[in-house]
Amino acid sequence: MVKKIFVVDDDDKIRALLQAYLEKNNFQVVSAADGESFLAEFNRIGDEISLIILDIMLPGMDGFSVCRKIRNISDVPIIMLTASAEETDLVVSLELGADDYIAKPFSPRTLLARIKAVQRRFDTHGQPPRRYRYYRFKQFTVDRIERLVTTDQGEYISLSGGDFQLLQLFLENPGKILSRDEISEQTRGRESQPLERYLDVQISRLRQRLQDDGKSPQLIKTVRGSGYILATDVAMADQPDELRALQE
Repeated sequence: MVKKIFVVDDDDKIRALLQAYLEKNNFQVVSAADGESFLAEFNRIGDEISLIILDIMLPGMDGFSVCRKIRNISDVPIIMLTASAEETDLVVSLELGADDYIAKPFSPRTLLARIKAVQRRFDTHGQPPRRYRYYRFKQFTVDRIERLVTTDQGEYISLSGGDFQLLQLFLENPGKILSRDEISEQTRGRESQPLERYLDVQISRLRQRLQDDGKSPQLIKTVRGSGYILATDVAMADQPDELRALQE
């Protein structure tokens, strides 16, 4: 099945370039020049979209605002584009739920590699044959299929697609130290780069969502020089009653 990508950029040349290049690489492409037009179209065909390429500097509603609105209704993967080299753009993009970030100017080949890496994380094919549906740790219950995280009080924890993938990686490897390269490879399809802060920001945001004190975390702990570890027991089951039985 051909995957459909939505390109949102006010630069006509960039939209045309990306459409030609991505279609050459077997993607379907739709595009918009501003956030309002994109949202109107996404409301109509959102279920068909497999990934969004979203420029930050848009006329009218900027990319940050668009990203926030999308995350209220969908966990479709989002790659943000920016002409700014400011780290603030990276941090804000991740906080709003973007799954990756690339600075202009960029080569279409580099963007294609990022697209494939992000989509591999969301592709259910080729996964290990034994993966549980339900996970339970501390006061949280995770439904992998419905992609839901809830507390004992029935509160829903909002996670972006990338954050959910990161949490799932930890839940499948409780008590195991995961290196930065291993986490980056599993969640982004490539090794972490020197001085790259993407993973630090994502770990910090996930801790915040799980109410894990960033100054003295008890769930996701930093192992200096080695990586990160989920330092808690995790119960796993395929049915809710099995999960409850494991807790008794």
